[in-house]
Amino acid sequence: MAAALVLAGIGLYLSFGHVAAFAFERLHFNSLGKGQLFAGGVDTGIMVMIAVDLLMAWLKRPISWIRYPVWLLTAATVVLNAASAAPRGPWETLDYIAAGAHGVVPVLFIMVVEVGRDAIDRVVRPDQERDSIPLVRWLLAPVATARIYRRMRLWGVASYPEMVRRDQELIAYEQWLKRKHDGDLSQATEDELLPMTMAPYGYTVAQALAMPDEQEQAAQERAEEAERRRLDAETRSEVAKAESEAERLRAKGKVELVQAEVDGQTGQARAHARAQVSAAERAAELEQQALDNAVIAEARAREAEAERKEAQERRAEAAADLEKAELERKAAEQRKTAAEADKVAAAEAGAIETERIAQARRTAAAADLEAAELERQAAQKRKEAAEANRVAAAEAQAIETQTIAEARKAAAEADRVAAETERAAAETRRATAEADRKKAEEDRRREAALADIARSQKAAAEAERAAAETRRVAAEIERRAVEAEDAAKLKPRERAVRKVARMILAVGGDADRLPLADIQRELAVTSPGTASEYRQEAAELLAGGYRPEQ
Repeated sequence: MAAALVLAGIGLYLSFGHVAAFAFERLHFNSLGKGQLFAGGVDTGIMVMIAVDLLMAWLKRPISWIRYPVWLLTAATVVLNAASAAPRGPWETLDYIAAGAHGVVPVLFIMVVEVGRDAIDRVVRPDQERDSIPLVRWLLAPVATARIYRRMRLWGVASYPEMVRRDQELIAYEQWLKRKHDGDLSQATEDELLPMTMAPYGYTVAQALAMPDEQEQAAQERAEEAERRRLDAETRSEVAKAESEAERLRAKGKVELVQAEVDGQTGQARAHARAQVSAAERAAELEQQALDNAVIAEARAREAEAERKEAQERRAEAAADLEKAELERKAAEQRKTAAEADKVAAAEAGAIETERIAQARRTAAAADLEAAELERQAAQKRKEAAEANRVAAAEAQAIETQTIAEARKAAAEADRVAAETERAAAETRRATAEADRKKAEEDRRREAALADIARSQKAAAEAERAAAETRRVAAEIERRAVEAEDAAKLKPRERAVRKVARMILAVGGDADRLPLADIQRELAVTSPGTASEYRQEAAELLAGGYRPEQ
């Protein structure tokens, strides 16, 4: 390190003086001071960039492009130093040596810097160490060696023997391909020419030949990943739909439950109001019945009073009849007495004088007159009794007719009130029954909704389980099939045909039921004709007995 610093100091000192003088004398700087500033700026820039380059390399954060400005400025310094020794007249041999000697120290300084940088890289990044190409190879095969060096630098190949082995494999493969096609490489397919095509890009022969299979496998993996995402999306969509339907049924059940509770409360309120109305009507009915009973009692009292009067009249009539009979008895007795007197008068006619006969006749006439008077009085009494009976009968009939009418009216009103009460009671019973029916219906709907929710949740879980089982079985079959294909080392086309065969089995085993679009999507092919060929070959493979489990 000390020697490098000494060398750098010597180089800067010599370069500074030569470049400053050359800049003042030949580059048209106006003064020597400006020439010195120019030389100092160039040397300082070189040192700063070298220091930054070495520091970043030590910190394992190298800046690759900073080396090229350093080389450019160093080359400019070499040119300026060599130009400062150029003669003003014709060149001689010693002049060329002098010009070259002025550029030796800057070149030597850059070589020391590169050695230091490479040493730092080897210390801090031993895994990035690269083998150097032997000098003898550069001398013996410079063009081929340049190509090897270019590929090593471009594609990060650190091992020179590894690069030589790759080159030998490529040459050997090219000779084999020429022998296969009788020296005409134009007959080779694009897949066979891949090692030569991809060699400038750092691919080995094995990597280039495996590239089609890897790309096919990558395409299949992308297609499988896309199908897996699609199936997962469909499954999530179905689960979301099932959960949404279950949530809707739960919400509907809650709404119906609330509606049933509201209807039940409304029915109970209505039934309570009807019961109150019915109780009020019943109280009014009882009051009316009490009033009717009072009217009936009053009518019965009037009827009893009429009967009492009629009994009194009958008793008066009986007394009149008794008095009449008594009068008739007295008249009969008087007639008997008169007859006896007539008979005595007739017997004493001969003996009694005309005066006694006349007295007897007068007595008889008086008796007859009294009897006639008594009979007239009895007839008058009978007439009065009959008139009283008629009036009593008419009055009793009138009282009876009014009482009957009032009783009938009261009975009709009682029947109406009873019918209204019965109707209200029936309406109350109907409303209660309707409320009970609605509540039972709401309970049934709520139970049905809960049952539907449970069934939906069970169906969703069952669908999810079935989908998961189907995916697991399909994945297991696909895994066994891929393992079998890997073990058999099948080509990409054979793998594709077997993939299509498994797709045909998934749709029931009928090749015509498998759309070409599905084949194009799964195999990432754009041509329907190619998809049709895959399907035909897959059908023939299935007809030959191929099964993924085998």
